Amino acid sequence: MSARRGRKARTSPVLTDPDHFIEIRTAEDRAEDRAATIRAAETGAEWLRHALCTDPADRPAAEEAITGLYRLLDRPPPGFVWVDSPHAAVEVLPPQADRVSYRGPWLLENELATLVSNLKQRLADRCGGRRHDLPVRDVLRRTVAESVAGLIRRDLPARLGLLWYGQQEADWIAHYDAHRPNARFRPGDEAQLDLWAAVARSCGWWWPREGVCVIAERPSAIHTEPLDDGLRLHHDSGPAVEFRDGCAVHVWHGTRVPSWVVDDPSADRIDAEANVEVRRCAIERIGWEAYLDRAGLRLLARAPDPGNPGSELQLYDLSQWQGARTRLLPAVNGSLERDGTRRRYGLGVPPWFDDPVDAAGWSYGLTGAQYAGLLRRT
Repeated sequence: MSARRGRKARTSPVLTDPDHFIEIRTAEDRAEDRAATIRAAETGAEWLRHALCTDPADRPAAEEAITGLYRLLDRPPPGFVWVDSPHAAVEVLPPQADRVSYRGPWLLENELATLVSNLKQRLADRCGGRRHDLPVRDVLRRTVAESVAGLIRRDLPARLGLLWYGQQEADWIAHYDAHRPNARFRPGDEAQLDLWAAVARSCGWWWPREGVCVIAERPSAIHTEPLDDGLRLHHDSGPAVEFRDGCAVHVWHGTRVPSWVVDDPSADRIDAEANVEVRRCAIERIGWEAYLDRAGLRLLARAPDPGNPGSELQLYDLSQWQGARTRLLPAVNGSLERDGTRRRYGLGVPPWFDDPVDAAGWSYGLTGAQYAGLLRRT
């Protein structure tokens, strides 16, 4: 069966059985898809720059756009209080229990959350169809909302209430921005999207409240590393995120860590650390060979690694680690890293293992004899 010529036949489905449809695609469809993909990539790159921007905030632009959002809620322009970091907002925002809305139980921030939620739904409805699934949103969500904003917020008190992330809301804004040419948003919705985009281009996090809005400056530094599907925070010689008031966030390959892990790691601090992930990052920071040399761990046994020819398995006692009841099996990754090296890492194994081959097999769900029979592991 073939499609009729003309615009009306371009997206007509062909019924092949009661549960499956085949969409008829034309050369024009495919050309539009390619154009949409290119446009999405360009839009995503533009919004990633905004999301990771470390320039001082454009305060007049931010205040004008936020005033426009207040106006949509029938509120007068708020007073603006600027702070140098999200952490500084703790000092100027009143506890939620101390605030009473003159409109009843719905505080302004709740109304604003409803406003933007309804906007997103209407924009999604206008996008529709196959063009709704552009990849830009997922990439920016992983890079910005999860990696950057998520790690910054981790140590902020919950009492700060609802807030918006300014530049780090780039994921959903970029998604609908990429759809603009074809989605034909309603004028009022497009105008509101413009307001949210203006805020994201202008400032960091912000807290709208009745009569006042607290806004944080952008970070003064953001350090990332590339991944196959985006970026993540990482800096091996200082804070991964730093603000103008000195507040900082240290991150090792995407994991939030105390500052000592990056700035001053030591075997003693590692041994006293109860958090497994923090210990792992600190050991990676100084290197496994250096850690094993400095820590003085008791070597229980060693054996050639049958799954990784040319490498040796070593099994250590970890009784000196705080809260640890395990053995340590340093290992070398069977696969090459991007730079051609093999990553060295440590596996925690149960304390009843005395044979490193048995311990290595356990990590793969195998017996020692089964592991020994592998040609090569990965």
